[in-house]
Amino acid sequence: MHYTKRIGEMKKLCVFLGTMIAVVAISLSSFGFDSELKGKGATFPLPLYTMMFDEYNRQFEINVEYEGIGSSGGIKALSNREVDFGGTDAFMNDELIAATGADIVHIPTCLGAVAVTYHLTGNPPLNLSQEVLADIFLGEITKWNDKAIVALNPGVTLPDKSITIVHRSDGSGTTNIFTDFLTKISPDWEKKVGKGKTVEWPVGVGVTKNSGVAGMIKKLPGAIGYVEMSYAIENNMPVASIENRSGNFIAPSLKSTSLSAEGDIPADTRVSLTNTSAENGYPITGFTWIILYKEQSYDDRTKDQADTLVDLVWWMTHDGQAFPEGLNYAPLPEKAVSTVEEIIGSITYNGSPIR
Repeated sequence: MHYTKRIGEMKKLCVFLGTMIAVVAISLSSFGFDSELKGKGATFPLPLYTMMFDEYNRQFEINVEYEGIGSSGGIKALSNREVDFGGTDAFMNDELIAATGADIVHIPTCLGAVAVTYHLTGNPPLNLSQEVLADIFLGEITKWNDKAIVALNPGVTLPDKSITIVHRSDGSGTTNIFTDFLTKISPDWEKKVGKGKTVEWPVGVGVTKNSGVAGMIKKLPGAIGYVEMSYAIENNMPVASIENRSGNFIAPSLKSTSLSAEGDIPADTRVSLTNTSAENGYPITGFTWIILYKEQSYDDRTKDQADTLVDLVWWMTHDGQAFPEGLNYAPLPEKAVSTVEEIIGSITYNGSPIR
């Protein structure tokens, strides 16, 4: 009997302790001790974000989980309130923001170049004019030894080989930047295809993610496509020099990418940087943004969650700017950082500024 009584008392103690642990866990959560943030979105900055978030975790023991699913996926995930933040290379227009029922802020984290890359024997350097680039992706130039390409590349032996277009099949900010440029420089492209995160491609093979496009081009002799510059460099792939608005053929680089942001940046940072007027600027570039809700007290989010998120984006746009160049992204120009500071200062919790 004595033994049985002791067992009963121990069971009661275990139930009590279990209840207390659960209460403590709930209390810690309610006071914001969750040290994890979640984001989804653009693959354009994925190599950079992977490095940034690893370093942030090392310094502050905050785990930031980011899944590269494309810009459309990032916008959708934030709109559905599935994540703390989204990642996108295509800014949300007023209609998309209105559909969320709340204000969304756009915080640029770097500039990136969309490189035109290809797979030819020896991978010779190539010049492509605006007209020729558009005609290739429209399917009007179908052979590598087309006279229009040959004329731009004297001394380069180009094969009598069909051109295979490789493009994104998912909703992509990289696609948005690329098609935005083509729409600006080609009336035919604007009329027949237009710009967007997804478009009806006239020709080509569609695959998901920047890594998918790079991988497919490497597999297909005669292929050509577009990827964020770091993916081309990482895969040792050639990049074409593209004719800019000044008539110069410019290869993507940190310097030529940075020049594209020389103009004015609006207060909300929602701006297209393609077809820059900078004489030596690479013409297919854009910001990539972290997007989040301006008012953070939604869906029972805690003040600590809001503080942690704001601290992260401040770090990304300040101390974190030490990382873009090493991965072939251009860091934010000073005037962009000043604008970002004002945007971060506008983020609130229950109407009060967080920072």
